[in-house]
Amino acid sequence: MNLNEASQENLKFLLEQLSERLGVANRALFDDEDYDLERYDHLKFLYDHVVQTGKLSPQETAAFVDELRSVRKDS
Repeated sequence: MNLNEASQENLKFLLEQLSERLGVANRALFDDEDYDLERYDHLKFLYDHVVQTGKLSPQETAAFVDELRSVRKDS
């Protein structure tokens, strides 16, 4: 899997991984159908940051969730 390519499959993978790594209870926020592939690069940037950082503080997690909300189609 080449995560540098914007595809629906990759988008779904990124969101699933973010959901697991952030430990967010509200999994509805991570439904790939709520995100546009045009914003894939932004989501990939967030994913890369979370992977590199490892464990996030509660404040950082809240900030990431807010950022994800801003990237969703319905925002």
